[in-house]
Amino acid sequence: MRRYTLTAIALHWLMAILIIAAFLLGLTMVDIPGLTPTKLKYFSWHKWLGVTVFGLACLRLLWALSHPAPAHPPSMADWQKKAARVSHGLMYVLIFAVPLSGYFYSLAAGVPVVYLGIVPLPVFIGPDQELKALLKQVHYACNVTLLIVFFLHILAVIKHQLIDRDRTLQRMLP
Repeated sequence: MRRYTLTAIALHWLMAILIIAAFLLGLTMVDIPGLTPTKLKYFSWHKWLGVTVFGLACLRLLWALSHPAPAHPPSMADWQKKAARVSHGLMYVLIFAVPLSGYFYSLAAGVPVVYLGIVPLPVFIGPDQELKALLKQVHYACNVTLLIVFFLHILAVIKHQLIDRDRTLQRMLP
């Protein structure tokens, strides 16, 4: 069975770790009441993770376009192959949509993003309370959708590993 390239594997796992960290940090920071130094620090870290994920997503997409994924196991049903294509496509869209919606949400709130506290990112829009409210909802909805697709992805991995035993997981392990 053909495996993913080492670059694809590294990007996959690194992005998974960073996305989980950003999600957990996001949940933590919004639960902190008021505007504390800790909350502000967490917001900065959350944004830095988002920018990093976005940059890695760009690299991952370029890599995926030039290095096709290995074929699914021949034993996999056609509907499962189609479901895998759709869920992977949706995950790629969300991996871009989540950080972009967060970035524009921050800009609409009048808070520029300064990557790692050093590199100011471009400000494409000014403060806008109506847009801020909309982008907050979009960012939340994209995160919830990504979480659902992520769990479906994990369930599919478990099914292929424990029930089908078709070595699908081994294609993405380092």
